[in-house]
Amino acid sequence: MGLKFIIMKNRVIFFAVIILSIYLFSHPDLNAADGNFPRRPLNIILFIGDGMGVAQVSAAIAVSDNTLVVERFKYAGLCKTSSSSNYVTDSAAAATAVACGVKTKNGMLGMSPDSVSVISIMELAKRNGLSTGVVSTSAVTHATPAGFVAHNAGRGNYEEIALDFLKGTVDVFIGGGSNHFLKRKDGKDLTSDLRKMGYDVVFTLDELMKSSSEKIAGLLDTVHMARSLDNRFGMLESMTAKAVEALSKNKKGFILMVEGSQIDFAGHAQDLDWNISEVLDMERAVDWAFNYAEKSRNTLVVVTADHETGGLALTGGNLIKKSVNGVFATNGHTAVLVPIFSHGPGAEKFTGIMDNTDFFPKFKELLKLK
Repeated sequence: MGLKFIIMKNRVIFFAVIILSIYLFSHPDLNAADGNFPRRPLNIILFIGDGMGVAQVSAAIAVSDNTLVVERFKYAGLCKTSSSSNYVTDSAAAATAVACGVKTKNGMLGMSPDSVSVISIMELAKRNGLSTGVVSTSAVTHATPAGFVAHNAGRGNYEEIALDFLKGTVDVFIGGGSNHFLKRKDGKDLTSDLRKMGYDVVFTLDELMKSSSEKIAGLLDTVHMARSLDNRFGMLESMTAKAVEALSKNKKGFILMVEGSQIDFAGHAQDLDWNISEVLDMERAVDWAFNYAEKSRNTLVVVTADHETGGLALTGGNLIKKSVNGVFATNGHTAVLVPIFSHGPGAEKFTGIMDNTDFFPKFKELLKLK
């Protein structure tokens, strides 16, 4: 009787293994690393904290009244940031590396070092039927968002870069920069062209939040948006949520880049309070995206930086009083590794020490882009 029971038990286990193997084989998207998520995402939300190094994240953790959401991310890594021309990159070359998988010279956007245009992850996603978007607290024509949209040898050619938005590379773009679309040297009103293309062009946060369009051009300031310390705190979260609302109407999926632009501005200014405020402002948007990923179960959230700005060193502080002391080594960029945090389907691919050119092929593979 005991032998029969053992044989029967082994048969049950054998058939259970066979059934499970057949199920896993027929569902290749199940994630072996984290069974709570599929192996591949339908959507990707990429956050770039411009100028955000490990010290900036550490400072924000120390002063925050709450646990930062990135502390809840299961996977983390570090990223090398150098450009093809400099050990210390600028935002244009760094954005091109992330968006296009190609090292280029400082100051160049969407081009190889010999000034040949290279395809961005946004352009590739559009070819494959996905929706795309960029959100920024700087002008949308500034280096980081422009690196995902434009092809230009000079990051300062803002009016030329604005013309690239008329190519329809991104369905949603929200930030500052209305002057580059309206008050141009050539006298053109690019917002009229955008409306003809089906974009809902809005100029205030209220107008943005009321939009029901799948294509939105949100030009919320003339150049860059206000500082987080000057009544802009929390707006990036709303901008991110609206972008996702619009892009998620596409059942084929979407990819969205969200930039916390002014972490960099504060680093250049060597202003620690502003620096931390901008990190915490982006943290709110990341927290929203984390919760969206938890609910949707089909969205990968990646948080990283293009480079560190300021050479921030934390020299002291008081965790009880929620205070930190810091000094800046420079008012420019540095070459230190920057953090990567990832959560959701495919998050395990963004660990260890990566190069900034590694994001493009990983995003391409995860979204099955051809």
